[in-house]
Amino acid sequence: MLTRRDALFTFAAGAVAAQTSPKPNLLFLFADDMGWSDVGFNGRKEWKTPNLDRLASQGTVFDRWYTACPLCAPSRAALMTGKYGIHNTVRGNQTDLPTTEVTIAEALRAQGYATALIGKWHKGVLPDGGFTHPLDQGFDMTLGYLDARHAWEHFPKTFWRGKQEVPVSGYSSDILADEAIRFMQSAKKPFFLYVPFIEPHFLIEAPDEDVKDYAGKFTEHDATQPYNARYAAMVQRLDKSIGRILKALDDQGLASNTLVVFTSDNGATFEAGNKGTARFHDSNAPHRGQKRSLEEGGIRVPGCVRWPGRVAAGKRSTAVTSTIDILPTFLAAAGGGAPDPAWKVDGINMLDMWTGKASAPPERTLFWEFHVENMDMNAAIRGDFKLLEIGGQSFLYNVKEDQQERRPLQGENPAMMQRLKKELKDWLATTVVRP
Repeated sequence: MLTRRDALFTFAAGAVAAQTSPKPNLLFLFADDMGWSDVGFNGRKEWKTPNLDRLASQGTVFDRWYTACPLCAPSRAALMTGKYGIHNTVRGNQTDLPTTEVTIAEALRAQGYATALIGKWHKGVLPDGGFTHPLDQGFDMTLGYLDARHAWEHFPKTFWRGKQEVPVSGYSSDILADEAIRFMQSAKKPFFLYVPFIEPHFLIEAPDEDVKDYAGKFTEHDATQPYNARYAAMVQRLDKSIGRILKALDDQGLASNTLVVFTSDNGATFEAGNKGTARFHDSNAPHRGQKRSLEEGGIRVPGCVRWPGRVAAGKRSTAVTSTIDILPTFLAAAGGGAPDPAWKVDGINMLDMWTGKASAPPERTLFWEFHVENMDMNAAIRGDFKLLEIGGQSFLYNVKEDQQERRPLQGENPAMMQRLKKELKDWLATTVVRP
């Protein structure tokens, strides 16, 4: 019987080798717990994100970019596999990605790409007590965090380079940007570079030089601990680090042939470790909810795409996009065609829509479930309509007209309500049970 991993090599052997143009580099920049309105290109004015704003202006901003799960590990597993958590079996932070799953790095390496993960790899636990290392999942090199708790530290003392722990010093996003630039400068072939930063996640820490820019600008509970200023400084420093990576692309003459995507793993959190900063700054505005919620604030995140000459510049799109779409879209951009059916990818190829060959993506319904950490939520979105189930209660919203999900309309549109409930039920019935 052909396994999914065997199918990866069959897929690579059968891929079309001829290219009409050089394969593009693929750069995926991932923020951690960044709210939809934490960036200037979505309206933030209290701090500046000039590099991200420039990136957005040179490409297309997606107003309805969704993460596949409002939690770190499942969101990242969905990105890696192009699959919902109920299908790749990573549904909570304590579960690791099975070795049987084919990752985006493996798919692209089979297409001749150099692959690197520089940043956070959120390991969980496999049934045998071990965990899946990114070097065993398609990445040629790695530097950063393996353990989620380690990834709370913005001034880390050590990182994992591959499978060896090494000393580091400085601010997290600076260290990761330095390594990303070194990787791009040394790459001898097209690369897939995945940079999952940890800003502005959890510990509210930033370099003093950035915090000084916001001293006294915000009301603080304790002037000796200016957390609200630090949060702004964290986003500012992240923007600076991303700016250095983008400048390195320019300096090497790579920008014109590099597809860049920026987004966040989930919405901002209002939990205790955040010290009230995201709540103070209303980081998910205008949406209701937060991380660990299937309300828009938990799953709708900032997103933009740049590919000079291919993706329209200065454009905003309302096309519904999900992180599960990255694997098939990047694979198509690399000239690798569609994912092998054996991988059972849930995402769709958005390349034609991104590059203007199609006016809209294929019509579909997107799904979510969140049944860990004492939560009981489901959701389904089709077009402008969203079904939200919380603790057994069901609501229907038009999230184009009602972004705050305040005015349920199931009484006005029972047919759509029933359709989405049935589709959601059928989808949940496809849950893969991990041995």
